[in-house]
Order: sequence, then structure tokens, then C-alpha cells
Amino acid sequence: MTDAGWHEDVLGPPYERLELPLGEDAEGPVVATLVRRRRTMTDRLRPHAGPLHDVDVLYVHGWSDYFFQTELAERVERLGARFHALDLRKYGRSLRPHQTPGHVGDLATYDEDIAAALDAIRAEHPGQRRRLVPMGHSTGGLTLALWAARHPALVDGLVLNSPWLEFQADAIGRAVVAPVIKLGAKRNPLAPMPAVDPGFYTRTVSSSAEGSWTYDQRWRPERGFPLHPGWLAAVFAGQERVAHGLGLTVPVLVMLSDKSMLQPRWNEGMSHADVALNVDAVARRAPSLGDEVTVRRLHGALHDVVLSAAPVRERAYDAVERWAAVLPR
Repeated sequence: MTDAGWHEDVLGPPYERLELPLGEDAEGPVVATLVRRRRTMTDRLRPHAGPLHDVDVLYVHGWSDYFFQTELAERVERLGARFHALDLRKYGRSLRPHQTPGHVGDLATYDEDIAAALDAIRAEHPGQRRRLVPMGHSTGGLTLALWAARHPALVDGLVLNSPWLEFQADAIGRAVVAPVIKLGAKRNPLAPMPAVDPGFYTRTVSSSAEGSWTYDQRWRPERGFPLHPGWLAAVFAGQERVAHGLGLTVPVLVMLSDKSMLQPRWNEGMSHADVALNVDAVARRAPSLGDEVTVRRLHGALHDVVLSAAPVRERAYDAVERWAAVLPR
């Protein structure tokens, strides 16, 4: 395993980060950041077994987010995989002061970030043929699904955690809104848009409110990053492509909450629901991903199912393990 360029991560040992230079865009120099969990002595003594043995898992976060879900990394590695997470350009560890947080005009731009991450992962085990199972949350799930459709030979399976496959108002709502957003993106892609996040998702997750998790709120702000039409047009274009069918031939696992609560006032029930997506619309759209799609609806799950209450997280990890057990080798 090569250690060149790896440094201790903000999460502390055993997590390490590697900066991946990506050249420049209109806002200046761009980087992505790869995070890994360095193997401990206990890891090395653990038998080389598990349904994800010889698998690399690459995790990609959602909008206004970054990787901090260490329990996810540990649980995936218990199944035999090597886990890496990617903070995309202009997010989290990769965000620079001169940049508009999260902004791209085309989700395919992230092909460069993912390619750089995969090159670094392959360098850890040169000459080996290992399976690749990307894992994405929310917008990261949409991004990875589109990426997998463009790079089918690289992927052996796909795990999507509440992927943003469809607009909250369903396809009809997207068809109405998308042309207006697209026009705005052409005129001024970075024009400010009205804030739409009331902070309920943060309230369900953060240990400073009803949640259980501590993270850096500079990288995961209470009400999310400001929205811009260029980015939203890119998301709508990706969702439209999914609606036409991606034709994935590898197994796909989609995990979702059993209900959404998309309403303007706080309700205690939001602590056991998805307050970001219309999960029924996503579940209806999921079969458009490909030939072998498994949808698991998890009672009481949050938008990020691995940040839900402990019993829900256990069901999510069990779903991944069961799905992995039948993943082709």
C-alpha cells in the first residue's frame, strides 16, 4: 500500500486524507479529497472473509455535505471491503475560500473527481483485480448512478442511500419547473435563489438538536449551501436522464425511509422520516436505474439512513450485508 501524500484526517486516527488536484475551473484551482480508514492491527488479524471480500467501496456524499460517517466505514469494512470516501470538489475538505460551495454546471464534471479517486485506490493494490461497489447518498447517489451508466465496465454493484432520483414534486413538477431553472442557468448560473431549507434535516441529525451526530457545520451548514440555478439545472438534467432509463446491468440496492414529511412546520415525527426527499417518488423512479434493482424501505429512517436511530441503522447494514451476499463475483 502506498502512503505517499496521505495525511492524518480531521476525523483523527485511523482516518487519513489524500488531496487530489483537478486543475482549474472558472473559479480557480480545484481539488477533491479522498479519505480512507487506515487498517489497524485488529483489522489485519481479522480473517479475510465476508461478502465484500476483494471489493473497494467508494462513498460519495450528498448536497451540503461531506464524509464524517465513521460507523458506516467501519461496518462496511467488517463485511470485508476496503472503504474510501470522496469529498467532491467544492465540498467539505475540498472546499476553498474562492469557490461557490457545491457548484457545478454538469454532474458529469465529477467524472474527473471519481477517476482521480479510483487511480489512488488502485495504487494501494497494484496488479490486483478487485470489484468496485460505489455507494452514494442523495445527490451523490444520483451522481454515481449517472457515472455508472457512463462507465459500466468499472462497476460491479451500486448501493444508493436515499438517492435524489426524482424531484420532490415528482416528474410532472420537474417538467414544469425545469425549463424555468434552465433558462435562469443560461442567463446567470450563479444567481442567488430563495432559501428553501428550513433547517429541519439538521435538527433531526445534529447532536445540538434532536439528533445524535457531531460534525463540522462549516461543511454541513444548518440550512444548507445557497442554491443557484446552474447547479439545480444540472440536477434536473440528471433526473431526466434517469427517467429515460439508465440501463444498468449490475445489481443496485436502493435504501429509503418508509415515509417523507415535507412540510413548513416542525413536527416530532420528522425525527423518524425523510424531510428532504419525496421517498415515494424516488421508489417509483428506482426501477429506471436498470435490470436488477432492490428497493428497501426502512421504517423510521432519516434522509441519510445511516444517521437514523440505532435500530434503523442495524436494519440498513443488514440490508447491505444480505444484498452483498448475492453480489456476483
